[in-house]
Amino acid sequence: MSLSDITLEEVIDTFEFLDDWEDRYKYIIDLGRKLPPLGEDEMVDAFKVRGCQSKVWLIPEIEANSITLRGDSDAHIVKGLVALMLLVYSGKTSAEILGTDAKKVLADLGLSSHLSPMRANGLFSMVERIREIAANAG
Repeated sequence: MSLSDITLEEVIDTFEFLDDWEDRYKYIIDLGRKLPPLGEDEMVDAFKVRGCQSKVWLIPEIEANSITLRGDSDAHIVKGLVALMLLVYSGKTSAEILGTDAKKVLADLGLSSHLSPMRANGLFSMVERIREIAANAG
């Protein structure tokens, strides 16, 4: 099963099913494993997200009505968070991306209170970069 076969609703349902945060982290890591790898030529500064402790790359593919995102990270849990952000934002219009409240999604998953401050800052750096891409595309 690839990441494109999973919906955000399924992630939320799985999180509700898993009682233990260790199991939830394992699930996030598993989501990251489903990301198609980026090529070395794509892991460049132009696509690097600033503000993340780990290395994170987000690559936008802007079409007439939507923005498709691809991403990767050098850290397992962060790669899973990249996958989660792609589930939230990829394939949407600029207006939909700018209208999506990532803090609510993270609160719905319970992630807001279970991420270290460094990971939370990195996650919000990803969200800000995605919003910047959408603002520039729209």
